[in-house]
Amino acid sequence: MPDIKEKVEDLQPTPSQIGEVHEGPAYDAVFGEITEEGPNYRDVGLFGTVALMMKTQIGLGVLSIPAAFDALGLVPGVIVLLVIATITTWSDYMIGIFKIRHREIYGIDDVGSLIFGRIGREVFGFAFCIYWIFVAGSGMLGISIALNSVSTHGACTAIFVVVAAVVGGAFGSIQTLGRLSWLAWIGLTCILTSIFIVTIAVGVQDRPASAPQDGTWVPDYKIVAHPSFTDAISAVSSIAFAYAGTPAFFPIVSEMRDPRKYTRALLICQGGVTAVYITIGCVVYYYCGSYVASPALGSAGPTMKKIAYGFALPGLLVTTMLVIHLPGKLIFIRILRGSQHLTGNTVIHWVTWFGCTVGVTIIAYIIASAIPVFDNLISLIGALMGTFMSFQPMGCMWLYDNWTKGKNNVRKSSKWVFMVCWSSFVILAGCFLMVAGTYGSVVSIIDGYKADGGSAAWSCADNSNSV
Repeated sequence: MPDIKEKVEDLQPTPSQIGEVHEGPAYDAVFGEITEEGPNYRDVGLFGTVALMMKTQIGLGVLSIPAAFDALGLVPGVIVLLVIATITTWSDYMIGIFKIRHREIYGIDDVGSLIFGRIGREVFGFAFCIYWIFVAGSGMLGISIALNSVSTHGACTAIFVVVAAVVGGAFGSIQTLGRLSWLAWIGLTCILTSIFIVTIAVGVQDRPASAPQDGTWVPDYKIVAHPSFTDAISAVSSIAFAYAGTPAFFPIVSEMRDPRKYTRALLICQGGVTAVYITIGCVVYYYCGSYVASPALGSAGPTMKKIAYGFALPGLLVTTMLVIHLPGKLIFIRILRGSQHLTGNTVIHWVTWFGCTVGVTIIAYIIASAIPVFDNLISLIGALMGTFMSFQPMGCMWLYDNWTKGKNNVRKSSKWVFMVCWSSFVILAGCFLMVAGTYGSVVSIIDGYKADGGSAAWSCADNSNSV
């Protein structure tokens, strides 16, 4: 028993390891010495962590869940959602465990370097940045849709996208996640309010806005659907995308005051997110059937769409702000890590920081405005990059920490064998979803381009008419 107790105590981080030094400057394995003169990168509390986690999850993805249920059917849709929730919750849990064991980890690129070397760092780092940059572009378009809806297309859509880029980039340049956490609460509250407004509206109205307005109408929801492989895998990818905030949890746990509270925050986040997804998906799809809009905020008619997007606008802004901040922060730390400029108020510090966030904002804006098939392209990036960073690395992380330890034992424990099988399953499931989802997205891009050629670059057209 004493040996077991000593081993457990060895796994617990000391105050100096997690940055909780009560006298003098704190030292962090990623940021180095943290003093009062510079930004405090270790200032996210428990509830701030919950807000940041939930905001990276509940954003653009939740609005496509009712449409995914329409493709799969109500029962298969809920089952798929629960399976993906279970796998991603374990993946998210592994992030906290891995951070405690490897305090030098900040982002997923550090994980790639630790497990796979220089190539792993570059591949994981590129995937992280390109994924969140595309999501930032999607957020800018989401804001332009909201502005068009609220103002009844009061200005050229290209102008609204510029406004979204400028405001998102400005707030995304706030330096620490600790200072952004209170904005995350505002954004989370607003997006949830807008979603529940639509949910209540579709329940009390006679029929959805896009349904036939003459005669008796009965919701045509399906308990079990029979989609084609392409439609099914696209729907599954949409649900996986709704949980694809996972790679953001690396920087979030790295900026917590006490990473030991990470698991508690994670359980609150995933429990709340899953409950919201199931409620929204089931209720909206039940009342709208095949006439559900995607995004779902347009399902209750023009007036309710204006109200819903009015409440959603701050939430979409906070999402855009966060997904600009995340890749900018990763690049910033990559450039200045190990130097005094990382946590010091120097000219190099500020020029580098604003250069990173402004650069990310400009690239996201150009991608969102210039690519004619952007809506389908974001689905492609989500399937390719989002899935890749939410499943496979976490299976590899468990194997990295535990494979040799268990393999060298003559009598391998049943728990170790199970976890090897589970980690391998997560890796294989991630590979399947990545390849199949990418295929489905490519087919959708081809079909969409044949149908309408995509949207025009820097278009002034009202992009809220179809939602």
